[in-house]
Amino acid sequence: MRIHELDTVEVGIDGQKTAIRTIKKGENVIKYGFPIGHATRDIAHGERIDPGNLKSNLSGLGEWQYRPAEAVTFSQKEGTFRGFLRPDGRAGIRNEIWIIPTVGCAAGVARKLAERAGEPVRALSHPYGCSQLGDDLLTTQQVLCGLCHHPNAGGVLVLGLGCENNGIDRMKEVLGAYDPLRLRFLNLQDCEDEMTDGLAILQELKEILAGDQRTDVPISKLAIGVKCGGSDGYSGITANPLVGAVSERFFAYGARILMTEIPEVFGAEELLLSRAASKEVFDSTADVIRRFRAYFIAHGEGIADNPSPGNIAGGISTLEEKSLGCVQKAGRVPLCGALGYGDTVPENAGLYMVDGPGNDQVAITNLTAAGAHLILFTTGRGTPLCAPVPTLKISTNSVLAKKKAHWIDFDAGAIVEGACRESLCADLLQLCLTVAEGKPSKGEEGNYADIAIFKDGVTL
Repeated sequence: MRIHELDTVEVGIDGQKTAIRTIKKGENVIKYGFPIGHATRDIAHGERIDPGNLKSNLSGLGEWQYRPAEAVTFSQKEGTFRGFLRPDGRAGIRNEIWIIPTVGCAAGVARKLAERAGEPVRALSHPYGCSQLGDDLLTTQQVLCGLCHHPNAGGVLVLGLGCENNGIDRMKEVLGAYDPLRLRFLNLQDCEDEMTDGLAILQELKEILAGDQRTDVPISKLAIGVKCGGSDGYSGITANPLVGAVSERFFAYGARILMTEIPEVFGAEELLLSRAASKEVFDSTADVIRRFRAYFIAHGEGIADNPSPGNIAGGISTLEEKSLGCVQKAGRVPLCGALGYGDTVPENAGLYMVDGPGNDQVAITNLTAAGAHLILFTTGRGTPLCAPVPTLKISTNSVLAKKKAHWIDFDAGAIVEGACRESLCADLLQLCLTVAEGKPSKGEEGNYADIAIFKDGVTL
């Protein structure tokens, strides 16, 4: 399969690339119409292209010029779904109770409380919150506070220990205004019996949530996270473009699209930045990308050292190739802002880049903390990993969809067999809205939900 008329490769049924003409040593190899690296030796017509004969062109901090692409016009739509309207005007698609430990030392108690309390209580455990300083501690606080404010949580119990760096009082300094009826706190060292006290608070929250009912809510209130993990050679051909088309549909309804994985933009910056809604947005997003490049360099790592062994086995050879497929998940939605840690996505429709690494666990946590109601997660290799919010797994190939039917919510591999893209887009959009109205995702059925927090500093 040839993707673009300028390409020098075609993709086989196994996701691997072969040359469609002779490629000379040092010449750029083209896929998606862009260079994905250069040939390290002469490559014959029909020869397979992989890390053995292809090398990334990436280096340094990068320089890009503001050259906005012609704006794409979308027909605006109106529509509703059945969700939970919160007092602050936001909407939730779930009505759960989240137990959020301030520190890893309280994580075991959080899990035990959730197990004892039963549905709809969920523990979001993590290993941080103590022995952290400076930016690392602030990052932990900001992510946890973003989760505390998430509209999918009708109630939250913040569980502290009492001696940690990230004590409840310090958490409150970052938390800002909150509803004391729905956001509760418990310090374990202050309790004689933390299970009794914790279960009593959770029961009170359950009684409050019992009065919450779904109602018609504009689709424009939704924030959709997009993510890829365990990618393969078909990620940028089937699942990612399909999710991009669904992102455009949601944008037409006035929804927000959230994308992260900043290192998986390396090599596709011009394609992404050309959609910036203004010079200010261009500059702020370019700054986030440069800072992440600088982070790699400061740690002595090459900025192109990204594709995992699974990515390579699936047909991805360089970071440029991975990135050019990755950015397709947002379609042609205009880029409207870059969000830092702890930032909540604005109400204005558009694409927002959330600062953070490509690591799957950290990325889905960042998307959730920024306000994503659900996440569209494409995968070619398969993964059971899910965020605390519904995480729909979209397979790039039908073999994976059949093998891991208990993981995969939607098969985009049908595109390879000639299925109608427009029809698949409509089906995936409808699945998203059905899940928003309460249908459990495969991950929810399996009770998969994890969080992880970015760390870069000293551990005491």
